[in-house]
Amino acid sequence: LEDLATRGLLDETLVVWGGEFGRPGLIPDDGKDESGHNEKGFTFWLAGGGFKGGYVHGKTNETGARAVEGKVHFRDLHATILHSLGMDHQALSLHYEGRTHRLTGPDEAKVVHDLFA
Repeated sequence: LEDLATRGLLDETLVVWGGEFGRPGLIPDDGKDESGHNEKGFTFWLAGGGFKGGYVHGKTNETGARAVEGKVHFRDLHATILHSLGMDHQALSLHYEGRTHRLTGPDEAKVVHDLFA
């Protein structure tokens, strides 16, 4: 990131790090195996591309198992990334066999404008 910033390229470059799930967190009293996958609380880092630097969006509960503030669905994350690349996620549609398919999925997606500088 430093190299991109030094060269003046960070504003026109988007760096994305993350995964489609987090870990369930430490919930000692429920007797469950907590080493599985968890879609209720996960981490993504976005740098450049017009995003705010050093900004933390959302909050998980005390165990890290669930988002409790600033929840962002994956379709909204995808819409936000596409927006940062100058693309309208609703315009990127494929009509096939009577259905509309979008990169953000079949449900309504929204850009998370709070993430942008």
